[in-house]
Amino acid sequence: MSLNTTTSSAPPKGAPIPTILAFGAMGVPLAGTLLIFGVYLPRYYVSLGIGFVAVSAAIFAVRMIDMFLDLLVGVAMDRTKSPIGRYRLWVLMGLPLLMLGVYRLLMPQGPVDPTYMIIWLLVAYAGNSMITLGLAAWSAVIATSYHDRSRVFGWTQAMAVVGSVALLLLPAFTHGKIVAGKAASMPTIGLLLLIALPAAAAICTLFTPEKLAVSQRPRFALGDYWTAITRPSMLRVIFADLALTLGPGTTAPLYVYFFHDAKGFTIAEVGFLLIFYIGAGILGAPFWARVARRFGKHRTVQIACVCYAIAQTVLMVLPRVWPGHQLPQMLPTVAGMFAVGFIASSFLLLIRAMVADIVDEVRLETGQDLTSLLFSLVTTTTKIGATITVVIAFPVLALVGYNGKEGIVNTEQAIFGLKMLYLFAPIVLVFGGGLSLIGYKLDAARHSEIRAALEERERSALASAEESLTGPLSVAPGQ
Repeated sequence: MSLNTTTSSAPPKGAPIPTILAFGAMGVPLAGTLLIFGVYLPRYYVSLGIGFVAVSAAIFAVRMIDMFLDLLVGVAMDRTKSPIGRYRLWVLMGLPLLMLGVYRLLMPQGPVDPTYMIIWLLVAYAGNSMITLGLAAWSAVIATSYHDRSRVFGWTQAMAVVGSVALLLLPAFTHGKIVAGKAASMPTIGLLLLIALPAAAAICTLFTPEKLAVSQRPRFALGDYWTAITRPSMLRVIFADLALTLGPGTTAPLYVYFFHDAKGFTIAEVGFLLIFYIGAGILGAPFWARVARRFGKHRTVQIACVCYAIAQTVLMVLPRVWPGHQLPQMLPTVAGMFAVGFIASSFLLLIRAMVADIVDEVRLETGQDLTSLLFSLVTTTTKIGATITVVIAFPVLALVGYNGKEGIVNTEQAIFGLKMLYLFAPIVLVFGGGLSLIGYKLDAARHSEIRAALEERERSALASAEESLTGPLSVAPGQ
């Protein structure tokens, strides 16, 4: 039960399954936490009496700060050395902050206001930034080959889906007593997360190896960061990540409202449908990882963009569910949600795997290891996407007269405004993400050349270090 650190310079041919399972354990409760924060927390605080505009303003303020936090954490993480490893340390430091934020946000004591929401969202997201960025950068040293990265990201993303699906299945497990999205259930969900987060962190940090640096890490100049950020491959990936986050992300804060008021499903049924959207990632993530072995990562992203547009269009034209006919009308929607979720599961894993490849490219060309910084750029774009969707969506809902409090019957005009807001943006944005990868050149062949050069450099450096300590073998005493 050691911390499993190593200084070997020879990368494994493929990360073993036990290592992937241990590493992916942290993603299980983390995904559930982010699901609650992204989909249900805004609605929860509206139900507690804070208006749409105030909730969106609070989330926007926190996200604006959180964007810069990721970059600062990335810079600090790249400069970190510790006896237990660089990334393990940051995951452990972020855990108590995230747990405190979960406690205060989901189990509030007394009345709440926008200031309360801002303070504890900042605490929660600070912890989340440390953990998420630590895990993302850690993955780049667990899997080092082009195709193994797709495999590892596919496995860990599929595991993360389990955490989200488990929360959405709570109504079935508890006979309807605990339902994500109902205000009365949120404190209980918070308690479950507070139990699961430290348990998963223990598994991840105790049983996942992390390669330790064999020499003192160099200090970086600002020019090193700018060169890495502005390289064409990284700029394409940053824009693609932003667009692919904004596309599906546009639907997240509107999801409950859309399927409840526009499609006619009950709140419990809305959660049930989300199971198929998120749960599709269990099959989708490994599937897209295999497709990437055939076509390459960036081509696979582009294929998925076209498939997403088709599936989203079909889902949107399905008719409204009317009372007394839910089950037969629900089946096409279940299939549509599964298809959209299956396809959308490709975006995150492939973009993150592409960033890991760019990390190697930067190391070869500059001699600098900027793993955490480069990953912080795409975690930041993900947060920007989440911020923009809430900030745009909620004020527009208020503008068209939509009321999000439980039990309110909205006008036809308000429902129409909700439909229009939910319908058009995702497809356009996803296409933008696919188009941005035209001309991307870091494919499997190029990455193989990069890895071979890096491994040769590391062997030479290790041999030189050993010779400096032991002296030349030809100069032996007595000769």
